[in-house]
Amino acid sequence: MEDKKIKEVVKERYAQIVKQDHQCCCSAVCGSSLLPHAEATGYRREELESIPEESIMGLGSGNPIAMADLKAGEIVLDLGSGAGIDVFLAANRVGPAGKVIGVDMTEEMVDKAKGAAKNHGYHNVEFRLGEIEWLPVEDESADVIISNCVINLAPDKSKVFQEAYRVLKSGGRITVSDKVTEGKLPNEIRNDPDAWAACVAGALKYQEYLDKIKEAGFKNIQVVSSEAFYVENKQGQSKEKLLNITVKAYK
Repeated sequence: MEDKKIKEVVKERYAQIVKQDHQCCCSAVCGSSLLPHAEATGYRREELESIPEESIMGLGSGNPIAMADLKAGEIVLDLGSGAGIDVFLAANRVGPAGKVIGVDMTEEMVDKAKGAAKNHGYHNVEFRLGEIEWLPVEDESADVIISNCVINLAPDKSKVFQEAYRVLKSGGRITVSDKVTEGKLPNEIRNDPDAWAACVAGALKYQEYLDKIKEAGFKNIQVVSSEAFYVENKQGQSKEKLLNITVKAYK
């Protein structure tokens, strides 16, 4: 699929999730209760109950907040912030002296997150409309970058990591959760719009993903969690093995 088409498909799918108040994404788990899915990807019930309920949409593949070692007063940037689950969790950790900025390319998601922040009195968060390949963020302005099952939605992942490096302060760190493959996905999946929107078709090979982080300039790259899962083609005739991983690296 062409890059422009991929972005159109992804934006439309996530806009529909907001409009229909219907959640179904990265793990292909759908349903009315989203707390169990969020807990299954590494979140604790008590921390989920401390943030706006409308920000929990079951769209992640991990919990980068758990690995990010956030400290009071830090400036955090969330790549592909969606309805704001990780932004609000991070805001609680960095406190009033810190700040969390969420960037997302889907206007409906940004509007939903802004509404949640206003309704629940969050003053240390900001949501910006933009693409993670072209971040609307100043150079060397963030202490920490997080992302949750979003980078694999971007056609140009090298550009994403280059942008992350640009906006991160010297000595800063990234903690990203994402999906990667063990082998090459078949073209049937690679060219499937539904598989792109479901955070599968755009997944890179495990080592290729890590190499792109290194090529952007990051050091001390560590895979701090990894869990295997399988996806089937539409005919159910074969299964492909993928991994949910969380990676930490430093500038």
